Amino acid sequence: MKVIFAGPSLPDAASLAGGAIRVLPPATQGDVRAAVEQGANVIGLIDGGFEYAAPVWHKEILYALSLGVTVLGAASMGALRAAECQSFGMIGIGRIFEDYRTGRLIDDAAVALVHAPRALGGKPLTIPFVNVSATLDAMESKELLPGGLRQVIEDAANAIFFKSRTWRAIVEQCAGIAEQDRPHLLATLVSHSVDQKRIDALELLKAVQAAGDLRVNADLSWKLQETSFSTRPAL
Repeated sequence: MKVIFAGPSLPDAASLAGGAIRVLPPATQGDVRAAVEQGANVIGLIDGGFEYAAPVWHKEILYALSLGVTVLGAASMGALRAAECQSFGMIGIGRIFEDYRTGRLIDDAAVALVHAPRALGGKPLTIPFVNVSATLDAMESKELLPGGLRQVIEDAANAIFFKSRTWRAIVEQCAGIAEQDRPHLLATLVSHSVDQKRIDALELLKAVQAAGDLRVNADLSWKLQETSFSTRPAL
């Protein structure tokens, strides 16, 4: 069985994945372990809850890896956990994972956003900082950011709480931008917006589709230490 935990990074995951992959809501603590105990051989972690529920526990990922389950992460919570657990065998995918792995990104909140309820499609309602950064990279490559403007935009984005960060809010926060120039800047940002979280999530989906649906006998250089927490039944 193949499982993907997806939400606002890839709200249409179910239609893209096809019947061979079980798509579940963003993972919280205990969900990865539960998937393993229900027979998952390949787990793709994209999105995860963190504000109103305990996030995915590192040890449940290690539990999965110790049993030969292939665990991949990208885009959001998956990128964070992959950067933290790659030395134990978790596979990280995409630019956001690489940025956390290399230290270019260190703030967990860089992937955070507000999204619509799952019943309404779960689409993003605010802009995560990782998408701001990717957008500015794309604009910079096209020479659309005159001297110093990138830093002004990044500073503005960083100053806004993730629940309030939209392109309009970022432009309004930019220091030193004349009022008459703000509509053009907003239109340029929106028209060149890069959804890096979706790009990375799609890459993970392809990797899960390509993976063999079986557990492997991994030659681990580490041993999972059993505790009362790691051996208790999944919720």
